[in-house]
Amino acid sequence: MSSSSPDLQVEIERRLAESEPEVEVLLAEVVSSGTLRLFIDHPEGVTLALCERVSGLLNDYRDRYSLEVSSPGQDRPLTKPQHYTRFIGRHARVRLREARDGHKSVTGELVGASDRDVTIAAQEGMVTIPYEQIARSNLVPGD
Repeated sequence: MSSSSPDLQVEIERRLAESEPEVEVLLAEVVSSGTLRLFIDHPEGVTLALCERVSGLLNDYRDRYSLEVSSPGQDRPLTKPQHYTRFIGRHARVRLREARDGHKSVTGELVGASDRDVTIAAQEGMVTIPYEQIARSNLVPGD
């Protein structure tokens, strides 16, 4: 079980903006084992050295958490409207806060994204989901 924390993510983004302004925090989540997991991105890619620098900048979080910093990988989390826009044409899985038509998730091709919602061409047809209804989403590897 994990939970993303918008407040924690904003706090970490502010802290990193001072020393590593090109680092984008894609997702900050606390997993059940007391681990703070960060997925980061950088225009030039994510290296081990970058992960180590980010980890060092967030060293004081180690008082409360075990800290993991990594690249987004193939199943990259989508957490902001610009992420959805950037990956239009790719397949994604969107997990909903509440079941919709008996389903807790929707998987399909990202076909549209605005400031308010994302549209997915799913097996059951076109589905538009407001961002506030999204619990978590990520790209589906294999495209």
